[in-house]
Amino acid sequence: MGRLDGKVVVITGAAGGMGRDAAILFSEEGASVCVADVDREAAEQAAGEARDAFPRQVDVADADSVRGMYAAAAERYGGIDVLYNNAGISPADDDSILETGEEAWEHVQAVNTKGVYLCCKYGIPYLLERGGGSVINVASFVALVGAATSQISYTASKGAVLSMSRELGVQFARQGVRVNALCPGPVETPLLLRIFGDDPAAYERRRVHLPMGRLAKPREVVNAALFLASDESSYVNGATFLVDGGLTAAYVTPED
Repeated sequence: MGRLDGKVVVITGAAGGMGRDAAILFSEEGASVCVADVDREAAEQAAGEARDAFPRQVDVADADSVRGMYAAAAERYGGIDVLYNNAGISPADDDSILETGEEAWEHVQAVNTKGVYLCCKYGIPYLLERGGGSVINVASFVALVGAATSQISYTASKGAVLSMSRELGVQFARQGVRVNALCPGPVETPLLLRIFGDDPAAYERRRVHLPMGRLAKPREVVNAALFLASDESSYVNGATFLVDGGLTAAYVTPED
């Protein structure tokens, strides 16, 4: 008996990192999964590793692409129960507000903020047709704290996702749709490890602020998403669901 038996889940940004882990785990737990990503080939590879999944190329910043993604999932599986809005970007040209250009700002906002808006706008009606469901919007711990090593557009986008999730959670609660913001701390993703590999001092500067002294493993975040997708979280709504190892609770961290 899986924790997601009979549920249909659409995961964006599902071709790699935490999204890929989620597609595989959710499938193992009984879900049918739409593995959606801008990278068609990688989505096909990820879907091939899951028990019951199909790939779909999507540009979350494009309304027609998002509508097509949901239509394909609903046609294939008969409906949709869970939206896992995981797609997001954090490019190198998103820096301090003094350095970040308008084009870089708008690129991040298009994917991270508009993408979640479109996925909720066109996905929630499918959940309402089923009499309810779960929406998991991936925000970040940076929606709650500031950083001197700024990624101004990324930080702003994740704050927007957090606020949007709260409002939607309240709006649709009596129609059976729960909307929560999943807020990971720093995670061992290929992108982050590549950055730290090139600059070990950058990692050490951040590690001192981590109460547990390490980055999160992708599966540790995905396990939280599994809970939010399942009926076990039936009274969790409008939540800022932190999986950050205590980072946002810290003032001074333990000495090594």
